[in-house]
Amino acid sequence: MTMRRSVAGIPHAPNGRDMTAPRSAQRRHSNRLTPTGLTKLDSFTARAHSLPSAQAMATSLDVGIETPRPSIELLHLVPRRPRDRERWLRRLLNTAVATVALVVASPLLLLIAVLVRLTSRGPVLFRQTRIGLDRRALSRAGGNTRRRLDQGGHPFTMYKFRTMYVASAHRDPQVWAQPDDARVTPIGRVLRKFRLDELPQLFNVLRGDMNIVGPRPEQPAIFVYLREQIEGYQRRQRVRPGITGWAQINQGYDQSVEDVRRKVAYDLEYIRRQSALEDLRIMLRTIPVIVFRRGGW
Repeated sequence: MTMRRSVAGIPHAPNGRDMTAPRSAQRRHSNRLTPTGLTKLDSFTARAHSLPSAQAMATSLDVGIETPRPSIELLHLVPRRPRDRERWLRRLLNTAVATVALVVASPLLLLIAVLVRLTSRGPVLFRQTRIGLDRRALSRAGGNTRRRLDQGGHPFTMYKFRTMYVASAHRDPQVWAQPDDARVTPIGRVLRKFRLDELPQLFNVLRGDMNIVGPRPEQPAIFVYLREQIEGYQRRQRVRPGITGWAQINQGYDQSVEDVRRKVAYDLEYIRRQSALEDLRIMLRTIPVIVFRRGGW
């Protein structure tokens, strides 16, 4: 900031004001003060002090006074990227558990693959597109507007053991499975009761698409429908989806919008308190769910 101040055009001896002025605010365009103190006066300047009209020879000079700029802190600034709630320890835990589980369960995986292959025609693994982590920035309007087509998150291919017959003519619509679904094979019914059809998703964890613990990923068409029906459903996508989760150990498979609404409440509760210790606790509580077939059919 520049202020105009009337100062004497001819140097003069320092007065009390000059001596008390802080050195950090030394004046520019003036030879009265320097960073080291008073300037030495030459012979011409010394003679000028004796002029009687020296005080009347005042002029206007530009004096630059530097003032510190006030610090302005924006309290409600919308982040350009979603908050990363996944710390490295939590991701390391999920990756380590997935690696150990694949090694330990490899004989079971081979046995299930052989049974699926022998009991029905079709591939061993079932591949399906699901909606994963939403990495896009939030707009100031509160929505995701970076892309024209808002799918709600990053689509990825999820792997499961095939538990249904292969559609012969047209592809089945994206709907929820029912307890006595005619599309489910005999071996598939057993796998679904013990939730063993989810084991290939350990590869999704190693690829970075999922975690062991997190909200369950949904199919694109169902996701769009649920996003319009349930408030806060989109917030589930701010964390990586998982194989099991707080909602999965407290409730079974989804059959209606009300089931999903209750699961969303569990998912948001998990997101608020998620940590490596919380993930480990949910993993341990998943074991009795699998063994005692709670919520599986």
